[in-house]
Amino acid sequence: MSPHRLASRVTLCVLGLAIGLVAMEPVRAEGRDEMRVQFVDASKPTRCAEEDNLYVKLEASGVRSFSLSVEHPPYIATVTSDSTAPDFTHCDMSGDPKHAFTPRELILYENDSIRLVGHTFFNFWRPDIVEVKVGERIERGLHLLQLLRRGPRRDIEILVLYPADGYWRAKPLPPAQLPDSAYGSSFLFGPIEEDGRPLVAIRALEFDPATLRFTLQFARGGVGTLSVAEATSQRTRVVMDLGVTSTGQTPFAALRSMFVTMSNADASVAAWRDGSGVRSAPIVGFGRFESSRARFGRDSPSRHNLSAPDHVFADFSRAPADSR
Repeated sequence: MSPHRLASRVTLCVLGLAIGLVAMEPVRAEGRDEMRVQFVDASKPTRCAEEDNLYVKLEASGVRSFSLSVEHPPYIATVTSDSTAPDFTHCDMSGDPKHAFTPRELILYENDSIRLVGHTFFNFWRPDIVEVKVGERIERGLHLLQLLRRGPRRDIEILVLYPADGYWRAKPLPPAQLPDSAYGSSFLFGPIEEDGRPLVAIRALEFDPATLRFTLQFARGGVGTLSVAEATSQRTRVVMDLGVTSTGQTPFAALRSMFVTMSNADASVAAWRDGSGVRSAPIVGFGRFESSRARFGRDSPSRHNLSAPDHVFADFSRAPADSR
């Protein structure tokens, strides 16, 4: 089982309805000055709903920063209940690497607005020890960081990071009819490499509570940042700066997700705009396309992670001339 899906997995019932792809309208009209990047399908088939088999790579030369908005799927108003059971049908995780650790949980920071919680698991697929700094406090060996928005009734997670392999997950605050909503797809940004699966190696990171900014020191060199720009019941939006401009030789970001069938997937459709207008394709097998903005999500309900959000990549920009 993916270590990230083991940490937070929701399996949900199917709703008997169909939502047209028009509800997944991904973009506003492209402007002449908008930077376009390549979205490349590197996915593989699976029968296991706990495997991140979807892999969409973002490639381009000259990208310095971009944004990601995670938004509720178009049918969210019809969702009235969630469940939290994993689905191990057709799964064999016996060959996954495992490195043992002493488990722990600790609050790294909290105020009236946010709470940052760290966890070390019993085992994890990577042995890497990452330094995590919050203010004057330094901790090492954490496998999960949870950023929660404080609320009058309960605290709600909006973002998580797995420091040992560079995987992130984000979700908006829940709609009014739900106490919470599910995570689904994950994303990566920075120097992506592969060691059994894609990852971003992080040497150290620092969290600034005042700006909701994570500053990452990548193990392969360079410093990047991720800032939470918005966290509402409509969307959670993060802005990422790569620290240096991308070269186009390797992906600068990626989406990771699960697809077994169209009715059993955390993401099933890719939608984007090009010169011909809005286009869409199944998320497995779309090949590649070039666009300034793309949405990956679902246009009809899934029995797996029904409330998990769609992901919209946008706002690709180059570094200012005086910083190159």
